Amino acid sequence: MRHCKDRLPGRAAAAAVAAVVLLVGVSSWSARAVAQTDIDPALVRARRYLVPHGRLFPPEDLGLLEGPDRDAWQQPEQVMDALGIADGASVADLGAGGGWFTVRLSRRVGPHGRVYAEDIQPQMIESIARRVTREGLTNVMTVLGLSNDPRLPTGLDAVLIVSTYPEMTDPVALLGNAAASLKPNGRIGIIDFRLEGGGPGPPPDERVEPNAVIRDAERAGLQLLAREEFLTYQYFLVFGHPGSDRPAL
Repeated sequence: MRHCKDRLPGRAAAAAVAAVVLLVGVSSWSARAVAQTDIDPALVRARRYLVPHGRLFPPEDLGLLEGPDRDAWQQPEQVMDALGIADGASVADLGAGGGWFTVRLSRRVGPHGRVYAEDIQPQMIESIARRVTREGLTNVMTVLGLSNDPRLPTGLDAVLIVSTYPEMTDPVALLGNAAASLKPNGRIGIIDFRLEGGGPGPPPDERVEPNAVIRDAERAGLQLLAREEFLTYQYFLVFGHPGSDRPAL
């Protein structure tokens, strides 16, 4: 099953594909790598057994995630505000794909902050590293994770998981390990497409209902703190450690 995080119809899809063609035509990158790519060959071999083939978003389709209208419906600034992400924060983009949110997080946290761009596909990590180099961002580190462990450092202010949940094969373990990386008042924000369909995103039968996400998060030891309603096509759930804030109603 091919899962497309943000399928774009009609002319928007054509524009995205055109953007990919332009990027492929770029033959040289800066020789100075500002992102540190952590790719362990043993982990790459392990993925052949830990990740069912075909469920992950195909790297060759990354251009579909870069539609010119995505800023309008994804509202990244408001998303970061809702998670309390500020200058100097340490955050993670879990399932970062091609780094669309990574670069926006990088600009938000500034030179004194840190962004960990995590994905379990080496091709995605390589794509992010090239993008970060091209955009001159010095506060991003890439992390090659496992399907049940993002391998994030401790002391994070926030972890953001956008349009990735249906691809997870062991969400409870993954969320439990992500929670272990948080500060006591840290937040995990999970954003995915509503079941009703409409707009961008995968077909309805490839989406996950928010109550299933909440159940998984609770099994992972997290508490639902808020349900943000400002996104048109997606639900937005905010979790934290039990007792870190008033739970959502």
